[in-house]
Amino acid sequence: MEMASASLEEEIIMSLLDRIRQRQGEEQMTQPPILGQDQKQERERQRKDDTFNELKGKVHLKLLNLLDLSRLMEASESALQEDLRRGVEMILAEDKIPLPSPEKERLCREIRNELLGYGPLEPLLSDPGINDILVNSYDRVYVERRGKLEPSAIRFTDNAHLLKIIEKIASGVGRRIDESCPMVDARLPDGSRVNAIIPPLALDGPALSIRKFSRIPITVADLIGFGAITAEMAEALQGMVRARLNILISGGTGSGKTTFLNVLSSFIPYDERIITIEDSAELQLQQDHVVRLETRPPNLEGQGEVTQRDLVRNALRMRPERIILGEVRGGEALDMLQAMNTGHDGSLATIHANSPRDALTRLETMVSMAGLNLPDKATRHQISSAIHVVIQLARLSDGTRKMINLYEIVGMEGDMITMQEIYSFNLMGLTEDRKVKGRFIASGIRPKFMKRLEGMGIALPSSLFQDS
Repeated sequence: MEMASASLEEEIIMSLLDRIRQRQGEEQMTQPPILGQDQKQERERQRKDDTFNELKGKVHLKLLNLLDLSRLMEASESALQEDLRRGVEMILAEDKIPLPSPEKERLCREIRNELLGYGPLEPLLSDPGINDILVNSYDRVYVERRGKLEPSAIRFTDNAHLLKIIEKIASGVGRRIDESCPMVDARLPDGSRVNAIIPPLALDGPALSIRKFSRIPITVADLIGFGAITAEMAEALQGMVRARLNILISGGTGSGKTTFLNVLSSFIPYDERIITIEDSAELQLQQDHVVRLETRPPNLEGQGEVTQRDLVRNALRMRPERIILGEVRGGEALDMLQAMNTGHDGSLATIHANSPRDALTRLETMVSMAGLNLPDKATRHQISSAIHVVIQLARLSDGTRKMINLYEIVGMEGDMITMQEIYSFNLMGLTEDRKVKGRFIASGIRPKFMKRLEGMGIALPSSLFQDS
C-alpha cells in the first residue's frame, strides 16, 4: 500500500508540473515579443515614411491644381525644380506645416518623380549598380546588385500607388493592364524590360519586375574584363559573326543572353541591313542600318495581334542581310530555320535552355508548335543544316555570368544531331569569399567552320582552339 501511495503521489506531482509548464508556455506565447533595437528602428522608420507619404499625397494633389503641367513638361530642369519648390512652399505655408529644409528638398524631389517619372522607382532606375528591381508588393521591394538580391528601403504608399505606376509604364508603350488583361510585358524608354501582374492573379497586390539595361552598352572588352569570356574566345566569336555563321545563344533566366547577343551584334559590319524581331524591344544595336520590329498583343476585342512568326515572315520580304530574333519561343522557330536554310546566313537568336542539347530539343519542340506535323528526322535535319554554333551561358552561384560552353553542330548520325565542344568552362570550386573558381578550356579540336572562315578571307590562328 505504501508503494502504491508513493506512486500515486508521484503521478499527481508530475501531472501538476506538466500543467504548470503548459500554462507557462501558453503565457509566453500570448506575451508580445520583445522587439530588438533593429526592429524598433525599422518600425520607427516605417512610421515616419507613412507620415511623409501621406503629406506627399496631399501636396501632390494640390500641386496638380496649382501648376500648368503642359508647361512643366517643356521646362528646363532648373526651372522645373524652382516651380515645384515655390508651389510646395506655398502649400506648406497655407496649411501651416513646418518642414525642415532637407525634408522639403526630399518632398520636391519625390513629387517631381511622381509627376514626370516613375515615382519611388526613380532612384533605383538611376542607380547604375542595380541590375534588377523586384517589387513583390507596395511595401516589399528587392534589388539585385552584383548578382545578389537584397531588400530595398524604397516603398510605395499603397497598392493603388503601385498600380498607378504600372499603368503609367504600360501606357507609355501602348500596352494596357486591367482586370481583363492582368499581365503585361513592356519596356522603359531606356530599353529596360518590364513585367507586371496584378490582382486577381497576384494575390498580395500588384507585382512588378524590371530588368535594367546599361545606358552605356556593354562591349566585348567589358565581357573580357568581367571574366565572362577570354580574349581568345572573343577573337573566335568575332570571326564567326563576320563569316555569317548562324548562332544560337542558350541559357537560363538572368544568364545574360540579351547582353551577349548585343555584344555579338557589334561584330556585324556597319554596311549590312539588319532586321531585329522581339516581343519587347530590348536590343541596343550600334549600327545605322537597322529596322526594329516588335510584336503587338490583341486589343480589347481580341483582334489585331501580331506574333513573332508574323514578323519573321514579313522580315523575309524586307531584303534583310541579317535577322536577329530576340528570343525563340514558339512556331516562329520553323520560319527562322527555313530562312537560315534559304540564304539568310549570319542570323542570331536566343533560347531558354540549360544545355546545348536541351536547346536543340526545345527548338525541335517549337518547330512542332507550327502545326505542320513534320517527321522528327526532317526537323532535326533542318536544325543541323541551319545552325552552326550553340553558345551556352550560365549564371553561377556567386552571381557572375559566363560562357560555359561553345558547341559546333557538325551534322547528323542516324537520327541524332552531332556536336563537338570547342570551348568550355571548368568549375574548380569556390574561394574563401565564396567566389567561383575555374578556368576556360579549349578542346583542341579544329572546328569545321574554319574552312568557311578561310574561304571568306578571315584568318584565325590555330592557337585560339588549343588549350594553353
